[in-house]
Amino acid sequence: MDLMEKIVSLCKRRGFIFPASEIYGGVGSIYDYGHYGVLLKNNVKSLWWEENVLRRDDIVGLDSAVLLHPKVWEASGHVSSFTDPLIECKSCNQRFRADHLKEGKFGEVKTIDGKPRCPSCSGELTEEKKFNLMFKTHIGPTEDTASLIYLRPETAQGIFIDFKTILSAYSKKIPFGIAQIGKAFRNEITPGNFTFRTREFEQMEIEFFVEPGTDEKWHKYWLDQRINWYQKYGIDKKHLKLREHSKKELSHYSKATYDVEYLYSWGWGELEGIANRTNFDLSQHQKYSGRDLSYYDEENKKSYIPYVIEPSAGSDRATLAFLIDAYFEDGKRVVLKLHPKLAPIKLAVFPLVANKHELVDLARKTYEMLKPHFTVSWDDRGNIGKRYYAQDEIGTPWCITVDYDSLKDETVTVRDRDSTKQERIKINRLITYISEKLSG
Repeated sequence: MDLMEKIVSLCKRRGFIFPASEIYGGVGSIYDYGHYGVLLKNNVKSLWWEENVLRRDDIVGLDSAVLLHPKVWEASGHVSSFTDPLIECKSCNQRFRADHLKEGKFGEVKTIDGKPRCPSCSGELTEEKKFNLMFKTHIGPTEDTASLIYLRPETAQGIFIDFKTILSAYSKKIPFGIAQIGKAFRNEITPGNFTFRTREFEQMEIEFFVEPGTDEKWHKYWLDQRINWYQKYGIDKKHLKLREHSKKELSHYSKATYDVEYLYSWGWGELEGIANRTNFDLSQHQKYSGRDLSYYDEENKKSYIPYVIEPSAGSDRATLAFLIDAYFEDGKRVVLKLHPKLAPIKLAVFPLVANKHELVDLARKTYEMLKPHFTVSWDDRGNIGKRYYAQDEIGTPWCITVDYDSLKDETVTVRDRDSTKQERIKINRLITYISEKLSG
């Protein structure tokens, strides 16, 4: 079993992530997050928000609508150019991205008369055609072109169309940014690799508005900031790299784009994109809406349309990368060595045995004392070794065991997940002890 299979198995077994609508056969590459998965992903988002919004004076938050006016997507270029090259097998009807076929991502493909055949059944393929990735729906009771609307394929455009409102409401001066975490939807032709590429996903994006001419300096700043953030929360720096897009790859709006790439089990893949979007988006929305979206610099008495640096990360991809990097096997033990701030459960509390009322009562009191301060789990099933191993698998950094000595001296055993070392700590010191560990 390769690493990715182990991750997928662990995620389902322990209720982190599993296929959506599974009792009906599932929906292609759409997933549900169970309790531990929700806690883990919420921690990823919370630490991103804390770092990029709460600790800064130059970035404010936003939660824009999923459904935006259709002209937004005309202005942004999504209606005309947000496409992938699609080919379809005439025999098995499977669909593939033509560029992936040319790049050899399906391995060696059979050809007849120099034309590639279907990677699955060797059937004849259709001619390449452009496929728009946006999901369409309708507003109101009629389904016609007048009611057509799209599920947003990115969160960025909601930020751009609210730029002037936010500028005015918070009296911000450039450089400043707007941050948003929210759902996006793309009708991917070939999703896959678990939660790496899905049709419904969540983005963590910043649009950082800067004066033209300072954009390259700020682009470099955000490249450093973002790659350092992943390392700060436990991803091995050997598993991260920056890759600059070639001119052929660049999006129509981009002056320069870099990907923060992570070494997944199948190879290097995008974890986050950091683009210099120039003033393309604001200029387009100014043109299509007829509204002035320029910024007036009072100090220098001039107006301009700001350039934008965009760090755009996926919370699902980040969660997956943290899971992969944390996965560790130690003999019979499977451990998720998640950074304590990412761990879905911070502490687990056990009575040594479940049939001694005095132990259970004291363990329960300890558990209730800790609950207001940390995410805590209770477990009194089976032997203590199995309980430790179960907590190791979900990444719990510390396990607290109430034993017979606890009844005499009000101390408990605190076991460290990574080292398995144990330490006796007074019950009344636990909150301070764990708080110091988390802040260290």
